[in-house]
Amino acid sequence: MGRIIAVTNQKGGVGKTTTCVNLAAALAANGRRVLLVDLDPQGNATVGSGLDRRAVDPTAYEVLTEQCSAREAIQTLAEAGFDALPANGDLTAAEVELLEAERREQRLHNQLRQVADGYDYLFIDCPPALNILTLNALAAAHGALIPVQCEYLALEGLAALLDTIRGVQASANPELVIEGLVRTMYDARNNLAGQVGEQLAAHFGGQLYEAVIPRNVRLAEAPSHGLPALAYDRASRGALAYVALASEMERRQRSGGAASAASA
Repeated sequence: MGRIIAVTNQKGGVGKTTTCVNLAAALAANGRRVLLVDLDPQGNATVGSGLDRRAVDPTAYEVLTEQCSAREAIQTLAEAGFDALPANGDLTAAEVELLEAERREQRLHNQLRQVADGYDYLFIDCPPALNILTLNALAAAHGALIPVQCEYLALEGLAALLDTIRGVQASANPELVIEGLVRTMYDARNNLAGQVGEQLAAHFGGQLYEAVIPRNVRLAEAPSHGLPALAYDRASRGALAYVALASEMERRQRSGGAASAASA
């Protein structure tokens, strides 16, 4: 079975979608079979992968509401190099419908287990909120990958997410671990970024990835072209940073280094 990784942080604008799309592309370029699951009603991962969120059908909404299977909703993206389960604004309705549904936190888990054997990695792009969609992602995942922007109050912003992960471990998914934390939008010229990075290293130790994702124009431009940075400008600093992150993730998988419990 492929490793299912929820890319999550309740704070918006920290690079969750950028990390999902570009890490998926980097691993696919290494010959890995990758599925990107868009679980954000904004559908930005869908657009960044080259799909029109207004035209995709079926989507994650139909999958979560059991109107179709994940296999029926998955699309193969030749240019990006990976498969995608798309999403759009319809997912907002799923948030409401799932609140009264049976097994509401297990819907995604049940669907992804039916296709996971066909992939090496499955990445779930979570919404910037600790809602029922995020809970579905964490209940389905083997690990949580947390992008962190090195700015003021970054550590305090992680507290609620870590509490949520512990809650999911205690109830819906005892196998869930912290896959790791990755520093995003990093500006080495900014003293605060360095200080926050040191705090993260001191607090999380080996859970913090060595690879650092810089602020990069090409990373920001690529989604408007419907491409991962690796396909848009493979020599850019942003694309190379995600190649390094993918390599580090593969090394951790081989050494079994991802199995870290949530810690405060």
